[in-house]
Amino acid sequence: MPKPSVAELRPVVHPAGVKDRRSGEHWGGRLYMREISLRIDRHLVGTRVTPNQLTYLMTFFAVLAAPALLVPGIAGAVLGVLMVQLYLLLDCVDGEVARWKKQFSLAGVYMDRVAAYVCDAAVLVGFGLRAADLWGSGRIDWLWAFLGTLAALGAILIKAETDLVGVARHQGGLPPVKEAASEPRSSGMALARRAAGALKFHRLVLGIEASLLILLLAVVDTVRGGLFFERLGVAVLAAVAVLQSLLHLVSVLASSRLR
Repeated sequence: MPKPSVAELRPVVHPAGVKDRRSGEHWGGRLYMREISLRIDRHLVGTRVTPNQLTYLMTFFAVLAAPALLVPGIAGAVLGVLMVQLYLLLDCVDGEVARWKKQFSLAGVYMDRVAAYVCDAAVLVGFGLRAADLWGSGRIDWLWAFLGTLAALGAILIKAETDLVGVARHQGGLPPVKEAASEPRSSGMALARRAAGALKFHRLVLGIEASLLILLLAVVDTVRGGLFFERLGVAVLAAVAVLQSLLHLVSVLASSRLR
């Protein structure tokens, strides 16, 4: 059976709206990964590989981001970025193969969300352990490991606050939330939400953005010597995660999503 061309795949696996989803599509997917994934799809859609198997593999690469970051120096930071990029690639490919093969399952949707949680947590925990200098000749400073774990918990909580809206509405017998309901009822809260959205500082605790930040800080620390900037980065991400989890909770409660 001949492999489908990219032109044949595109209208099926990239239906209208896929790249424009406000909360369901990462900028990396829109910018470059969806084009790479199309080239991978054509080699997979004719095989017995299932979308769920690709999702499990995606989760595996997300987990590997943590131990990758424990490799000292720039090499570990590069490996961390590579694991996260492979996660992002498979996050595109699994859904695209599912659309082509028409193989959809709730288990796949569930594991896709689990992998998103795991990716953010693995990168931030790995960053904290990296900053603790596990393989250094001196004493391990567990403060940085704690701050990395705190950042990971905050990042997970932000995602949970969003996902639990759907749980609460389902248990209350309400239909899924509409996009307009996410707007805060208070004009002051709406302005604060737009300001936060413009600054995008909350994205720093997402696995993809965090891995790129870690690579940048690792390069700076390699040139400068020591772990000053990586440790500063851990502290900043912990603060952002805690603050954002609180602000996001307030935003949810101030919107119409729970009504």
